[in-house]
Order: sequence, then C-alpha cells, then structure tokens
Amino acid sequence: MPCIARTTRLALAASAASLALLATACGGSGSDASGPGDGKPVTLAFWSATAGAKETADAFNRTHTDIKVKFSMVPAGPEGVTKLSNAVKGGNAPDVATMDYSALPEYASEGNLEDLTPSSGDLVKKEFPEAVQSLVNLGGSTWAVPFDVTPIQLFYRKDLFKRYGVDVPTTWAEYRMAAEKIHAGDPDVTITNFGGGDPALLSGLAWQAGARWYGTNGDAWKVNIDDPASRKVAAYWDDLLADGLASKTPLWGEGENKERATGKVATIIGAAWSAGNFPVSYPDAQGKWGIAPLPTWDGKASTGMYGGTSYIVPKGSEHTEAAAEFIKWVTTDPAAMTARLSSLKAPSSALPANEGMRAAAAKEFDNSYFGDQDVYAVAGQAADTIVPGWTWGPVQQQVTSVQMAAGGNHTKMLSSGQAKGETAVTDRGLKLDK
Repeated sequence: MPCIARTTRLALAASAASLALLATACGGSGSDASGPGDGKPVTLAFWSATAGAKETADAFNRTHTDIKVKFSMVPAGPEGVTKLSNAVKGGNAPDVATMDYSALPEYASEGNLEDLTPSSGDLVKKEFPEAVQSLVNLGGSTWAVPFDVTPIQLFYRKDLFKRYGVDVPTTWAEYRMAAEKIHAGDPDVTITNFGGGDPALLSGLAWQAGARWYGTNGDAWKVNIDDPASRKVAAYWDDLLADGLASKTPLWGEGENKERATGKVATIIGAAWSAGNFPVSYPDAQGKWGIAPLPTWDGKASTGMYGGTSYIVPKGSEHTEAAAEFIKWVTTDPAAMTARLSSLKAPSSALPANEGMRAAAAKEFDNSYFGDQDVYAVAGQAADTIVPGWTWGPVQQQVTSVQMAAGGNHTKMLSSGQAKGETAVTDRGLKLDK
C-alpha cells in the first residue's frame, strides 16, 4: 500500500474540538490483507472489560462469515488503558477495544488510535446524538464510535419522601431544603452519600452547571477546571457535607451500600447505568425507589454525563475496515444489544447512545423493582437534556489521579485538578493558554 499520512500527535486548535496535526506516520492503516478476497475470514482481536462483550462477539461470529472476532477480557480503568498502551508500543495491539470517553483525547493525542473518519465518520454523524458526538469527534476527525450515553439522574426513596412530607426536588435549592427536612425528621438519615470524592461525578455535575473544563485559544489548550460554574457545584456539595446533610461515607465502598440498603440515605445521584445495580445491591427495597430528572440550578431541564464507553481501533491495526464493520454492528444493531444483555447474570440498564438499540435494551430490563416505572423511557428523556458541547482534554487521566487524592474536599479537587492540568499540558509539550 502507498504511504498514507496519519495524525500521531494532536493539539487542540481553533475550537474546543479542533486538533492540529503535529506529526505524521505511514504504514499499517486501512489494510485488510487477509480479508475475504483470499477466501479466508479476517480475524479481529477484541479487548474489553465490559460485561457481555464476549457473548456479543460470539453472536457476531454466528451471523458473519467474512469476519471473525477473538475476544479477550482486560482490566477496567487505568490498568486496562496502560495494558493497551503497552500493546500499541509493542506492535501487538488488538484491532478493536473499548475505552471511556474521558480517556479518548489523551489516548488519541499520544498517537495510539487509528482515524475512523473514513469508515465511521458518517455513522457517528447520522446515528448518534449531538451530546456524544463532541466526545468522539476531535479536530474534524472521528476517533471512536459511541456505545452508551450516561445522563445523570436522581434516584429517590419514595417511602422516605412521603414519610417526611418532601416533594421530589426540581432545583438544587429544593434539594437542599429536602435534605434539611429529612435530616430534621431523623438525624440518622441524610440526603445522599457524597464522601471520598468522585472526579467523574463531580465533572458530570459541573458539566450540567455549564462548566467547560477544557477549551482552546488558537493552537493552545485552555484548562478551566477551577471555573466559577464548577466552584458553585463544589461549594454546594462541600456545604451539604459540612452541615451533616450529606453522608461523608465514601462513594463506591461497602459503607455506601449499607447506608443505601438500610434507608439511611434518601437519594442517590447516579447515571442511567446505575438503575441495574439496585435490584442486586438493595433487593429488600423493591418498590421503594423512584427515578426523576436531576435537579437543576435554574429549573430548566439539563444534565451532564457520568462515565460512558466507546469503541476504538488502536494504532497499528491491519484490519481497520473489518474493525469498523464489527463496531457498526455492536453499536447500532439491536441483535448485539440482545446478545449482550441476555448473557448477563445481573440486570443492566446501560442506555445505548444509538436510539435504535434502546428498544432491545428496554425489552430485557424488568421494571418491577421501580414500581413499573419505565426505566429506559426516563433515561431516554434525561439523555435528551444533556448539555451539548463538552469535550475532554489531553491530560484528564492525570487530573483524575490528583483529584482522587484530594480527600473528598470538592473545592480542593478543582484547584488541584487545575494545577495538575496546566503542568501536565506543558509537560506533554503542548501549548497552554493562561
């Protein structure tokens, strides 16, 4: 094949989603040398930490003859990203992998991804909502295909709200009043767990408030983590914690589950995917939980995202066209969602980013736990209110690490994240706009 110039290092330029070319390389991209033309199917290596990924690959293999997928389970989170990075450097990366949205710009800017614009750019534009397009389209190029969309929602104990005469809050001011009323009625009950600090949740709540943690000025990155909108959010939660209205029990720990299972907290700030955890983690509370839109600052429906997964083609794949075909199937074909969900021992409420997949997902979910409330309909409505335009930056993984070390002080999480973001950008050799 002829040498084709490709982006290997990126810098954001001209707009929040405009990446400037810093270097080029050739070889490897777009080759499907062992494809159907020689009578043999292309074999794709697929790495993922997501539940049901193996069964999804198996279903694809049963229905496709020209492409076969070989699945390998890998660790989730930073450990999995490191494993993938080492594989790219060693020249033995998989052809397809899954990656959190927040890691994409950093991973792409290090030259670890194939540009999917030719194979998947139109797919992303036509089949996925605007709010997630900005997470995978950078610099006019498509670097990933969305899998799910993760609007933040309010899960609330209907019985506790009724007991203490509290209405479902629609604003954050009403949420604090509800917290005060419930805590006055029973000092052992708080409005929610919010201790320890969760950078992903903090960013999603800042997103809802209008923050933009990353932007650009010309060819330089702007880091805006410690901005007024984010400080408003951080101060709100730090005040709730200081006043004893929110539990300081760390998120994602054993204590969190105990408080939620025993009625010691009246709400949970979660995402669409959180609903599937309830029947497993709090089985005795069936029928007691409801789902509502996230309270807002101004009363107008809006939310941010909490987590989320995309499909990528790591740099060096020799089967990018076949990889794109598998990715299209797994992100837009309802049969892929049915295979994924029917294989799980525990329920999943992951909300597909592609609307055509949602009916298949909803069919597999038992709404009886939430009193027959239509979980997918509520999540879909929330997804429509995600504030558009958010993009992640090229150093977010480093920012997350320092924020996790801030001890649950959300105001400190912002200032430490700001400082780390600025130094990390310059350490990467990228321009920083101050």
